[in-house]
Amino acid sequence: MVKKLLVDVDAGVDDAQAIMMALAVPDVKILGITCVHGNTSVENVCKNILRILKVCDQMEIPVYRGASKPLLGDVQSASLFHGHDGLGDAPDPNAPGLELVQEEGAVSAIIRIVNEHPGEVSLVSTAPLTNLALAVRLDPTLPQKLKGLYIMGGNTDSRGNTTVCGEFNFVADPEAAYIVLNDYLCPTYIACWEFTCLSKLPWEFCDTWLAQDTDKARFMKKIFQHSMNMCNNERIEKELVSGIGFISCDSYAMAAAINDTFIIESEHKAVTVELA
Repeated sequence: MVKKLLVDVDAGVDDAQAIMMALAVPDVKILGITCVHGNTSVENVCKNILRILKVCDQMEIPVYRGASKPLLGDVQSASLFHGHDGLGDAPDPNAPGLELVQEEGAVSAIIRIVNEHPGEVSLVSTAPLTNLALAVRLDPTLPQKLKGLYIMGGNTDSRGNTTVCGEFNFVADPEAAYIVLNDYLCPTYIACWEFTCLSKLPWEFCDTWLAQDTDKARFMKKIFQHSMNMCNNERIEKELVSGIGFISCDSYAMAAAINDTFIIESEHKAVTVELA
C-alpha cells in the first residue's frame, strides 16, 4: 500500500537527507513539499528543494512557497550550521529556477491536498510550524482528516540548541508550535532534540555513506561539508548529549513516517509550549 506524505520543510542539510530518504522508498509517494522560513529564508528553501528534487530525478513533485516569518517575533536563522543558503553554501550554477515553484501558496496547498485524500495523508514537519498553524486556523477540521502528524521539534529536558533551553524549530515560532500541539488532535509523533542526540550517527557511518560513488552521495557530501566542518571540534573533543557523532535531526521524524516499525519505543504524553 502506497504511503502518502505531505512534507513541510525549511530545507537545511538534514531536511535534504530526510527528503532523499523518503524519495528512495518505492512505496512512499510525496504529494507535495511546502516550504517555510527557518534554517534560511523561504526563497532559499524553495531553491534548495528544487535542487534536491533535481538530483533525485523527481522534479514532478510540486513545491509550494509558505510563510516567510513567524506569527510573532523576529525571524531566526541557522546559517552558522547550515550555511547562509541552507545547503552549506555549496555553489550550483545549474540549479533549477524559482519559476518552477507552484503559484498556489503552501497553506492553501496543505488544506487542499489533505481534503483531497481524507484519512490517507501523513504530514511530516521538519521545520518551524508556521504553515501548519495557519492551515489549522483556516480549516479547523484539517487535523481530523490526517492519517498522522510527524514533527521534528521541541525538547523535554530543557537542553537547547538555540537558546539555553530551546530547540530551534520551536524557538523559531513558539506561538505556531503552541497552536499545532493544541489543535492537531490526530495521532502525533514528535522526534525531540534530546531523542535525536541520543540517536546520532557515528562519524564512521557518515564517512562511508558520503564516500559512495553516486550523484546523490556527491551532492550530499558537497552540501554537508560546511556542517561537518562546524562539527569538527565536537567530533574530536566534545561530548554533548550522549557522546559524539553527527545529529541528523529531521531524518528521525521522516523515518517514523516512512515505516512505523522503526519506532521500537515511545512515550505517550500530553505536551505543549510555554509562552510566558
